Amino acid sequence: MSKNLEIESKTLLDKETYEKMRAAFTAKSDFIQKNYYFDTPDFDLKNSDASLRIRILVDHAEQTIKVKETNPKEKKYSERIEINDLLSVAQAEQMTQSSYEGDFFLFGGDVGDYLQKHYSNEAIHSLKLISWSQTRRILANSPENCELTLDLTEFPDGYYDFELEIENDDPDIIKKVLSELEKQFNFTVNKENTNQSKVPVSYTHLRAHETDQY
Repeated sequence: MSKNLEIESKTLLDKETYEKMRAAFTAKSDFIQKNYYFDTPDFDLKNSDASLRIRILVDHAEQTIKVKETNPKEKKYSERIEINDLLSVAQAEQMTQSSYEGDFFLFGGDVGDYLQKHYSNEAIHSLKLISWSQTRRILANSPENCELTLDLTEFPDGYYDFELEIENDDPDIIKKVLSELEKQFNFTVNKENTNQSKVPVSYTHLRAHETDQY
């Protein structure tokens, strides 16, 4: 289990800017991850500003709940408490497959403990898979030795988006790096492209995919 405070900026990019940035920085890591998002039919987690997911990579998996930080350092960036439990790939695949098939399972570990403490039994027993996405994630070093994450994410209806994440414990460093990147790559951060959660975006594109099928 790990529990940490996550402070990051999340900025949607156009494809051209994403490609320029990807070419400009040497990748430390480049991998594919599958993301499965869970909530209740009444969206109890979303309504309490929390998100729950299972993430599957090539050699391991994890279950994660992200919850709002009650005493944030600042308000400009995404600031969440993140609770993770490691899973084997086999465990994660069994859990997601069960949910696909309409079977119920309880989240265990520290994620399960958090759910038990903060949500009703009715809510916990109604958790279901609400959507998914697949991300190619590239990690690279940037100015100030701050890690950059470049995400290319595919949603259920075939839609893609491109996102820059900058994570650091110090919001001032995030601000400085983001400002330098805006100048270098000629993009602008605004309310429309900043700190958008993948969960509602993925759900929107799942509904679009389902509508197209009928």
